[in-house]
Amino acid sequence: MVRLVLDCFGGDHSPEANVNGALLALAETPDLSLVLTGDAERIEAVLKDKPVDRKRLTVVHAPDVIGCDETPTVAIKQKPDSSLMKAVELVRTDETLHGLVTVGSTGALVAAATLRIGRIHGVKRPAFCPLLPTMAGGIVGVCDSGANVDVNVKLLTQFALMGSLYLECAYGIERPRVALLNIGAEAEKGDELRKEAYPVFETLKGIHFVGNMESRDLLSGKYDLVVCDGFSGNVLIKSTEGACLEMLKKLKRDIYSRTLYKIGALLMKRMFDEEKKFMDYRSYGGSVLLGCKKLVVKGHGSSNADAVKACILQAYRMQDANLTEKIQSAIASAAEAEK
Repeated sequence: MVRLVLDCFGGDHSPEANVNGALLALAETPDLSLVLTGDAERIEAVLKDKPVDRKRLTVVHAPDVIGCDETPTVAIKQKPDSSLMKAVELVRTDETLHGLVTVGSTGALVAAATLRIGRIHGVKRPAFCPLLPTMAGGIVGVCDSGANVDVNVKLLTQFALMGSLYLECAYGIERPRVALLNIGAEAEKGDELRKEAYPVFETLKGIHFVGNMESRDLLSGKYDLVVCDGFSGNVLIKSTEGACLEMLKKLKRDIYSRTLYKIGALLMKRMFDEEKKFMDYRSYGGSVLLGCKKLVVKGHGSSNADAVKACILQAYRMQDANLTEKIQSAIASAAEAEK
């Protein structure tokens, strides 16, 4: 049985989306058990009149909520009864709980997970690894994407190892193709960090390194994992998402600008529906915080029930594949090889 904690507050559509997402995940996965944290009265109101297996779902009261505008380190100290901190403490103290899912404050989550749950032995810093769809019909992960602004070669190598194992264990991608984010494909391109990291990646056991990647190729399907510092990764993710959304808006405006275009759009409705589903982040789960002792998945703040379900199933797959143990083994092997 995989047991996870779901923080039911902190998102734009909480607690309804969180609770309904939990029910969808439970219905789809018989060997899954969930603990819901948050205002018990509001959670129970959503559960009312719905078929609930109470043997696999429990509610833990946590009346406070950490807002995204609050200082993370202050909030996790001043709000121990918040839904997020209650989830973190449950995961920290209960060995039968394998991880947590939240759509709440990113900053508070990183601080709480690092300080309270702790890192896998040997991991220098946890890193976020969100997923995006590629033009080849697959996915590509970006590690790191915001948890670590300043990094060194050691951190980049750990991001590569953890990200590769994540894609292999959770998504069945054999020998994920790993690239370094850079301003050019040539080995000699980039700043001193990238130049220093390139030859290390070439000889790093445990990854399939395919060279540098320019940002324009992120969605090409040529890569499975892109390794970078958190600042560059966050800019890469948001600029790519923003460009795609603006292009979709323009396409919609153009379609409605002429009657002929509208008729054509009706004939292509199925294709447009497929493209919309392809670009929908809710189909790909959340951003995993790799390197913690327990599994941590951060969903988008605007997640609906389907998106929450995807995040829960994401954590389920990672636990089912024993990802945490495999990361610990890989980090230990890399450290031994350096001696």
